[in-house]
Amino acid sequence: MENNGVNFEEALENGSEDSLQGLKSWLFRENIRLVTAAKELEELQEQFLKEKEQFQDEMKQLNQKLSSERKRLKEDNQFFEKKMEILQSGFSQLDIDRRRLDKEWARIAAERELLGECGVYDGGRDVSVFFQGVTNPLALKKRYKDLIKIFHPDNLAGDKEIIQRINREYDNLKREYEESRQA
Repeated sequence: MENNGVNFEEALENGSEDSLQGLKSWLFRENIRLVTAAKELEELQEQFLKEKEQFQDEMKQLNQKLSSERKRLKEDNQFFEKKMEILQSGFSQLDIDRRRLDKEWARIAAERELLGECGVYDGGRDVSVFFQGVTNPLALKKRYKDLIKIFHPDNLAGDKEIIQRINREYDNLKREYEESRQA
């Protein structure tokens, strides 16, 4: 072994007291340096282990958070699919109802046409069902007010065409009651 060009074995065997003292001093400093380096290495190793544990804890938390988010996303997707299924079934039911209503309107129109040809149906008098059972002018007026409240176009159940028919029928019945009173 050599230190700065000095052979340690020669210095130990043939060396003077000063060279041995220098070698001893150098070995002491080197020993201290190695011990200090070992302590620093252990501290770095401990710090590395702590950081590794922190990293593992963070990874575990992130994995838990990720799995909970995936679970929530899966539940949201299932909920969305159920809502979509409900909407689709609702739309298909509405379509079925619309078709059935169209058929019913066509049937009613055909019946009206048939009754009109036979002379049984009077096109303007089909609203008389609204005034059925009215026997005097006072009852006629009360029924008219009630029907206007129900079928006024500003209401949810309102229909302009029905209101016009009700008005025509009311005018006809009112005229009939006035004529019968004058006679």
